[in-house]
Amino acid sequence: MLDNLTQRLAKVVKTMRGEARLTEANTAEMLREVRLALLEADVALPAVREFIAKVKEKALGEEVIGSLSPGQALVGVVQKELAALMGADLGPEASQLSFAQQPPAIILMAGLQGVGKTTTTGKLAKYLKEQKKKVLTVSADVYRPAAIAQLESVTKQVGADFFPSTANDKPVDIALNALDWAKKHYHDVLIIDTAGRLAIDEAMMQEIAAVHAAVKPIETLFVVDAMVGQDAINTAKAFNDALPLTGVVLTKLDGDSRGGAALSVRHVTGKPIKFAGVSEKLDGLEAFDPARMANRVLGMGDILALVEEARKGVDMQAATDMANKIKSGGKFDMNDFKAQLTQMKKMGGMSGLLDKLPAQFQQAAAGANMDQAEKQVRRMCGIIDSMTPLERAKPELIKANRKRRIAAGAGVQVQEVNRMLTQYDQMNTMMKKLKGGGLMKMMRGMKGMMPGMR
Repeated sequence: MLDNLTQRLAKVVKTMRGEARLTEANTAEMLREVRLALLEADVALPAVREFIAKVKEKALGEEVIGSLSPGQALVGVVQKELAALMGADLGPEASQLSFAQQPPAIILMAGLQGVGKTTTTGKLAKYLKEQKKKVLTVSADVYRPAAIAQLESVTKQVGADFFPSTANDKPVDIALNALDWAKKHYHDVLIIDTAGRLAIDEAMMQEIAAVHAAVKPIETLFVVDAMVGQDAINTAKAFNDALPLTGVVLTKLDGDSRGGAALSVRHVTGKPIKFAGVSEKLDGLEAFDPARMANRVLGMGDILALVEEARKGVDMQAATDMANKIKSGGKFDMNDFKAQLTQMKKMGGMSGLLDKLPAQFQQAAAGANMDQAEKQVRRMCGIIDSMTPLERAKPELIKANRKRRIAAGAGVQVQEVNRMLTQYDQMNTMMKKLKGGGLMKMMRGMKGMMPGMR
């Protein structure tokens, strides 16, 4: 997201390395680059003007006087103002869902057709279920073919409850009946998916306003496609005028290198961005944190998100067991190797991990085909599955005849089996170094490779 801005800032910081202090001249040069990058990213002009004015005021103020690194000081100011532009100034509670009402807490999903509203409803149900909430979803979209069936499908996939409706029902009746059911069956949350249109029209706005008046939701979330650029701003304004919105959900953020909607929608509506859709998978919904998103925009990465993914995806007991096994002299075998590959997939795959790393790591992987790499991981797991239990426990037994049988079983060439065994050998060698004081030696060796580490 906002790759262009990231690249421009990196370039300007390089040019400022020789500067002794921040001046109006060198600050103006960087701000010009930032302004161009924001406009190219489809950020609304009023938001750009306000942002540049605030950065200029802070950059030339006392907050950065005496800094040893003017370029870093200026990026620090830009980071704070980017975070504020995306909602950090509203406070940490603003981007969180409110449940301060008698259960069930009602969440109304609003937005145009095609923005991913129904899928986002399913993702949100999964997100809330992981927080131990009992969730019920219902579709009040009686116009789009198969909309009700689609929501039923994604709801079942995430393990939440679904309230059935038909195209002959009235949206207000659907919402009220679902609310009655949710109360009787002690649901914590009711998520109502509403109808969208291909364009804003008065009938749609009146209908969703009627649903809102009938059920009085505690959260009314505007779902918008991050890839539509300036159109997102116009749509956001129309919905904000018609409904008392409480927050915004940005979808398809992973497919947008410009990302101007993330910086504009909050500015136009005054409402916080609460969630961002970062992949098509049903677990691809992240709580939106303005400060952390600003870090990612500036190429600083989002290490906290990476840690959270690890906590969700990693089997800590299995990881501890393997660490103890290696430490006590146990052998790292193919079962352990597959476990490592599986854990990586649970953390969102290579592309998901790479997106959260700082820019220097992303640049190191530039040109790599992440989709191909993830496909390769799946094939490696398939190769291991084609081995016998004995072969997985003792990979050294795998010679020519066994390799041919394994390759045939996995549907790959023998060369791929050889390549996978080589990668296993490299991992095994690394694991052997973890015994005794090997971990500290490895860490000392890595310090020279990591920027900023001494």
